[in-house]
Amino acid sequence: MPYDPADPQKDRITDIGPRYFRDFFPPVIEKNFGKWMYHEILEPGVLCHTAESGDKVYTVRVGAARLISIEHIREICDIADKYCDGYLRFTTRNNVEFMLDNVANLKPLVDDLKSRKFSGGSSKFPVGGTGAGITNIVHTQGWAHCHTPAIDASGVVKAVMDGLYDYFGSMTMPAPVRVSLACCLNMCGAVHCSDIAILGIHRKPPMIDHEWIDKLCELPLAIAACPTAAIKPAKTEAGAKSLEVNAERCMFCGNCYTMCAAMPLADEVGSGIAILVGGKLSNRRSKPKFSKVVIPFIANEPPRWETTVKAVKNIVDVYAKDARKYERLGEWAERIGWERFFEKTNIPFTHHLIDDYRFAYTTWRQSTQFKY
Repeated sequence: MPYDPADPQKDRITDIGPRYFRDFFPPVIEKNFGKWMYHEILEPGVLCHTAESGDKVYTVRVGAARLISIEHIREICDIADKYCDGYLRFTTRNNVEFMLDNVANLKPLVDDLKSRKFSGGSSKFPVGGTGAGITNIVHTQGWAHCHTPAIDASGVVKAVMDGLYDYFGSMTMPAPVRVSLACCLNMCGAVHCSDIAILGIHRKPPMIDHEWIDKLCELPLAIAACPTAAIKPAKTEAGAKSLEVNAERCMFCGNCYTMCAAMPLADEVGSGIAILVGGKLSNRRSKPKFSKVVIPFIANEPPRWETTVKAVKNIVDVYAKDARKYERLGEWAERIGWERFFEKTNIPFTHHLIDDYRFAYTTWRQSTQFKY
């Protein structure tokens, strides 16, 4: 029906996006919404939430990939139909959580999940990722989709999680460890506040395809896209319109490539991985922290990224042995001193790691914690 000024609410469409999220709640969650008293971890990967009414909901968390096949999704749904009345949810870290209120189905569900293997013998549904351990790695798009990555995302995450697999299925760490990956400095994965951050970085300015740039791009848009004004108009020797990049001002963000496909940024020598550690979002014990660079560059090594895996596992292993209970990775480093952190982890310290951020006042007192 057309819009009626006399009755503006008639036939009005109020929501053309996803359905209201509470429509998908399991009945026990809907019944006790906002009335949960506490939760406990029964074993790695298995949680129990108790409501004021006495109702309990059991959650079994399993690791999953961000990019998964239709067949795998169907298998997940079949498991949920069999044990959980069809209810499950995906977490922000790409874990899958099966939720049920019938405790009789809990052990059969866990046993079924642990028994399912890929043809190569690895677990399809590793149970874990809770408490003082390592949960799944949240990551960005990588080579599968994004146009500005310095590294792959899914491939690096798979390789690193293979190396940290034992920590996923156990709770033997001093505190939770959050590992994140962003495949470029734009960081749509928000890795700047992670215990361990794997960050793809570019080290070379964009390459300019002078033959095609005027045919493919709106040159003023590419110029305007640069946040440091490093791009200016230019002409080729033949007199064709082109662009020029001031390499000293370039911050390797890839914004120009977003606007102009004739300015690719990725390079097999100049693009690689930086490792940052010590960040956290939690306000518990100490205020939230930004991650700090500890390894400025590791070359791309697909398909298994051996050096990156070794570096991350080394940091985790040293932290697990040396930190105190409940101490996050950044808190441990600050307690022993960052000098000792580099000594214990055998990571060389270079001038690239000196924090020269000049606007420190913008980070002061950005917390509810006030300690003098």
